[in-house]
Amino acid sequence: MEDHAQSFLLHDGALLFGVALLFVLVFRRLGLGATLGYLMTGAVLGPYALRLVGDAESKLGIAELGITLLLFIVGLELAPHRLWRMRHEIFGLGLLQVVLCGLAITGVIYAFTGFTLVAALALGLPLGLSSTAQVLPMLQSAGRLHTPFGERAFAILLFQDLSIIPLITIIAAMSRNPAAAAGPPGWQLALYTVVAIGGLIAAGRFVIRPLFRLIGNLGEREMFVFAGLFTVIISAAAMEMLGLSTALGAFIAGVMLADSPYRHELEADVEPFRTILLGLFFMSVGMMLDLNAIAQRPVYVLSMALALIVTKAVVIFGIGKLFRMDWRGALALGLLLSQGGEFGFVLFAQAQEALLISPLAGSVFTAVVTLSMVSTPFLMMATRRMREAPPSKEKRDEPRIDGSNALVVGYGRFGQTVAQMLIAADIPVTLIDTDVEMIDVADGFGAKVYFGDGTRIDLLRQAGAAEAELIAFCIDGDQITEEFLHAVHTAFPNAEIVVRAFDRRTMLKLKDAPVRKVVREVMESAVVMGRSALSALDVSMQDIDRAEAAYRTRDKERLKAQYQSGDLKAARDRIFTQPARDRH
Repeated sequence: MEDHAQSFLLHDGALLFGVALLFVLVFRRLGLGATLGYLMTGAVLGPYALRLVGDAESKLGIAELGITLLLFIVGLELAPHRLWRMRHEIFGLGLLQVVLCGLAITGVIYAFTGFTLVAALALGLPLGLSSTAQVLPMLQSAGRLHTPFGERAFAILLFQDLSIIPLITIIAAMSRNPAAAAGPPGWQLALYTVVAIGGLIAAGRFVIRPLFRLIGNLGEREMFVFAGLFTVIISAAAMEMLGLSTALGAFIAGVMLADSPYRHELEADVEPFRTILLGLFFMSVGMMLDLNAIAQRPVYVLSMALALIVTKAVVIFGIGKLFRMDWRGALALGLLLSQGGEFGFVLFAQAQEALLISPLAGSVFTAVVTLSMVSTPFLMMATRRMREAPPSKEKRDEPRIDGSNALVVGYGRFGQTVAQMLIAADIPVTLIDTDVEMIDVADGFGAKVYFGDGTRIDLLRQAGAAEAELIAFCIDGDQITEEFLHAVHTAFPNAEIVVRAFDRRTMLKLKDAPVRKVVREVMESAVVMGRSALSALDVSMQDIDRAEAAYRTRDKERLKAQYQSGDLKAARDRIFTQPARDRH
């Protein structure tokens, strides 16, 4: 039995991921994004089409962890001070969107279908929510998550997550099922939310951070991966036990670690799991697309999907204008959030249990939500030219927030000097090192250093290397290779690269590396000390300058010959030697 289950799992996995790879490549090539590829994979292979893969509900349960990981990563990118700065957008823009969109869609359903007002509310309020799992990756891939536009979109999505508790309470209050009365009242769920958030904040400060510090001292990357996943899962599990949003729990855990030194390491370690599980989530959603329900009522389903998209786009456009967005930004926001969301599936199921809607209505509106998700990439692509602002205005209206122009990898005595000079020139710098004790000492002096291995491309990307104008490798020893620097240049072609070299041997190894400058770590300090030595011997300043110039000229000639021949012993005649002395 176990062998059969394992074979079945491998069969499903091979089909899903194989076909998804094909669809995602095609849709990416067409500029439609990966989400549509995953949805189409599930729809084609699922029980309503080719029937090659089944059991979408169980796969969806596992894949929802992808949404949880997504919110954790987003939380890592939002330090508490930045979240506080966004409070007006979250509780102003977000509240208006949830209330107005929910009521507007309820009105459309009540006016144009045969549903009662209670049933229309049970359907319309969930349809007012958008898809966090779809929108956030779209913002990330477009590089707009950390722009004012991206922050407004995220503020709405975050409030939607917070609104799950009130929506559950509203549906429970309207329930016609006597068994539903056994559930906790709304005030109790609200109290649970406050207590859970407070508990996660305390755990993040007094348990999780010390845990990561201990793991950092051990230097075991595998333990970081394990601890990162544990943090996400335990936060989500705690919220689920209280009947709250698992994604909200993971988000709070991420925010609590956002200003810790381990932020970039955690992002790099968790990101691959998030990507895989989020893809599985959308494949599961595609599998749940009831093609029979669409085939039986094609005009009704398509009309409701169109009504949902138009209603939300118009309402959000109006809210955007109310918050002084230009018409292009307001239109983009309305279209980006015009689809139904994954939490709609949960609330539809609850409405069915509460006997507010029939299973058929649940299937039909699940199809409506899925079709609206499918439409979003097409809408964004079709309206791209209309939404694009003139280049000068785009540059002025869409600045990046909290960006860095330079990355300094290695914050020892060498890297500290490099970083200080950059900061003195008012250049924003992100600092990375693997020495936990040094990070703690630097924190005492007001320097924010992130823990992480700066020789990993994925970590450099999480630290902002794709947007950086300079990457300075100030690592001690002979760790940087020419092959690694070629990989860095390929991954981040817009960044200038400067490298600290241990000695002449390192210089020779890096002679063909695509870097702006390779600097010998003791060259300049040794020259300064040589000048001091000559001065102590009462050598004139003119002779000191002459001696330095002669040394630099010969050293440059010798290094050039070594580069050309690859031989460390080349141009030995350029070395200053003392005349032989008579020992008698």
